Amino acid sequence: MKDLDSISGYKYQDGALNDSHLYLVPALVSFLESVDRPANSLRVMDLGCGNGSITELLHQREYSVVGIDPSDDGVRIAKAKYPHLTIDRGSAYDDLSKVYGKFDVVVSLEVVEHIYSPRDYANTIYELLNPGGIAIISTPYHGYLKNIALALTGKLDRHFTALWDHGHIKFWSIRTLTKLLEEKGFKDVRFIRSGRIPVLAKSMVACARR
Repeated sequence: MKDLDSISGYKYQDGALNDSHLYLVPALVSFLESVDRPANSLRVMDLGCGNGSITELLHQREYSVVGIDPSDDGVRIAKAKYPHLTIDRGSAYDDLSKVYGKFDVVVSLEVVEHIYSPRDYANTIYELLNPGGIAIISTPYHGYLKNIALALTGKLDRHFTALWDHGHIKFWSIRTLTKLLEEKGFKDVRFIRSGRIPVLAKSMVACARR
């Protein structure tokens, strides 16, 4: 396991859902419900689970779920608020499949933009999935018109989080995230853009099949 303090950029105050979940959760649920199996028959990993709020949401929807996050704050808060959940400290750089086995779904919301080695991240997710399993990955959306809008409104500095240690270090488009996933061997990559109108979307949620 690598030094987790050196790759975790988040500090958490509580175990509640945050504002971004208002537009991420509907896309997440849409992709989960596209799986033609009962929720209680599916094993799910929440990779980068933070404070455990999405892990708890998945548990409430009857998925068998494990949460993993590098943030000591996040895991401590999650364990205190949701003691019935399996939430451990770890990262996408670890051999998680060796420890936790295989899953039908890997959920990873707003994580890949923080990853220093995205191919290692994609490999970890691929190895965690059963054949035919799906990865659901969200990240801030980047497209030509949105980037122009950010520049014209003077919001690029805030958006690029240059002063946030271990903040957003990769800026993904539909094309580049698709390439990352297909390069690893994922198939049937689909996207939902969420938050605002599509060309100015806050995030994009990808679903890809192993």
